[in-house]
Amino acid sequence: MDSKILFEEKQYLGFNPYSISRRMVLAIFCFVAYYYTENREQDADLLFLLGIFILVVSVVLLFVKHLHIIVTENSIILKGMWKTRLVKIDRSSIVNIEKTVYSNYHLNNPAFNVHSKNTIKFYSGGKDAIKLTDREGMNYLIGTYKPEEFYRALTTQ
Repeated sequence: MDSKILFEEKQYLGFNPYSISRRMVLAIFCFVAYYYTENREQDADLLFLLGIFILVVSVVLLFVKHLHIIVTENSIILKGMWKTRLVKIDRSSIVNIEKTVYSNYHLNNPAFNVHSKNTIKFYSGGKDAIKLTDREGMNYLIGTYKPEEFYRALTTQ
């Protein structure tokens, strides 16, 4: 690291409400289909095992880190999963910092370094975000569970 860490947050894939909802609906479907299957000896066991497998994957995803945000005195560092590129934003190039809502929708897909309409998005979960604007006019929208601490770390020098 280049200097003292002012703020750090880790966000995990398993806590994303959209992903949890999708997996739970699939698991419930498997268990309901298992219950209503007439020929349980051959076909239904597969449905039951698939439902259990989906629940196990959901638990494992609670430990898979998707986004790691680090704010230091000189930069903002965003680390993604496994082989994704490290994104480093120089704090001296930031001209505007504001707290905002990430999206009006409750269910949002996780995003890491997604470029959309002059905005680069980083999100794993939470309803709040910090919007940064640099000198070149590029906007960074970083979803966070701790908007107050993140904002305070960015505004204090």
